[in-house]
Amino acid sequence: MESWYLLYCKRGQLLRAKEHLERQAVHCLSPMIALEKLVRGKRTQVNEPLFPNYLFIEFDPESIHTTTISATRGVSHFVRFGAQPATVPQDVITALETQPAACLLDPDLPLAGDMVLITDGAFEGLKAIFTEPDGEARSMLLLNLLNKQIVRSVDNLQFQKL
Repeated sequence: MESWYLLYCKRGQLLRAKEHLERQAVHCLSPMIALEKLVRGKRTQVNEPLFPNYLFIEFDPESIHTTTISATRGVSHFVRFGAQPATVPQDVITALETQPAACLLDPDLPLAGDMVLITDGAFEGLKAIFTEPDGEARSMLLLNLLNKQIVRSVDNLQFQKL
């Protein structure tokens, strides 16, 4: 009887493991999430696995042996409780399949009003307040210089969130 199981894949090998398992007629599920973050100084939206390195698979251990699954390229091991691979309840899988993919912000990405520290350039070492993004690779910061507030556009790689 087919059941859902959880695999742990080798680092960076999730897609390879999924491809090779699907060739063996194993149904695979890897929930993805859209995440907005800085990539090389630019704000971009990337799709990443919700559970990095984990892959949900559905197969019948009577027709495909667990050692065959474990020996698949990219697979590290089954998640186990005791000697047997742990089964995942069907309602958990249904919830993961039907849940809409939400767009989340990276926690390291500053929001309006967050304090940042300028790490490079003419204002290096000064604290500022993040006001808004200014295009793809720059952001507007509010600086306090000589008791006067100045709004300045700064490259995204020149500051970090405190």
